[in-house]
Amino acid sequence: MDGVTPATGVRATARIRAVDDGRGGTALPVLAGEGPLALRRTRGSGAEARVMLVGAMSGPLGGDHLAVEADVAANARLRVGSAAATIALPGQAKGEARYDVRLTVAEGAELQWLPEQLICAAGSELTVRTRVDLGVTSRLVLREEQVLGRVGEEPGRLTSRLTVRVGGRAVLDQELACGPGAPGGWDGPAGLGGHRAVGQLVVVRPEFAVRPVAARVLGEGAALMPLAGPAALVTAVAPDALRLRRLLDGALAELG
Repeated sequence: MDGVTPATGVRATARIRAVDDGRGGTALPVLAGEGPLALRRTRGSGAEARVMLVGAMSGPLGGDHLAVEADVAANARLRVGSAAATIALPGQAKGEARYDVRLTVAEGAELQWLPEQLICAAGSELTVRTRVDLGVTSRLVLREEQVLGRVGEEPGRLTSRLTVRVGGRAVLDQELACGPGAPGGWDGPAGLGGHRAVGQLVVVRPEFAVRPVAARVLGEGAALMPLAGPAALVTAVAPDALRLRRLLDGALAELG
């Protein structure tokens, strides 16, 4: 159950479970949202089920702890998006806000995780943890986009960690810290280089284990790198969210 107190903020979890329906489609036996995390099924395509995450309240605010869990069973196909950007804001409760994403994709299943941008408004403190566990024949497209501050304002504080495991083996474990109070250099040439939008695209396909992608630059501010096993990573920085999306969309199109 979700809950909120002035001292602790909101605690809420949204849960999705997708399964092969045995008729060439995907069923959603679990589609449950709490508090500010509402889930809506939308029209799918072919065997794919589609779910939209709809923010029912502002947030996350300081002191909130929100989580989204998605479990894609064997041979199911799921695409998850969000209706609008998520905006982290300072709140009345003390402490940082937390946003946890836990994704599990079974053998032969596919997940496309494509939420809108996460914006860290001035004065906010947010920690995001995303963990993905896949089978060796799973398929994944995961996009993360983070924007530091709204137009014309200073950035909030963001700490983001992304972990991806394939067949129990870690293929990616990276952490980003930026904004006020982050370790020095986050905004320098070795960090964001003065940009305010940063994103990553993780693509996992079984065929990459046999034919790894080649490392290369994908236009100004973006690069493609092979990961261990059947995975590839695109990282990008840009002056704004629109340019960042164009870079990541272009990279996905190039991967085919």
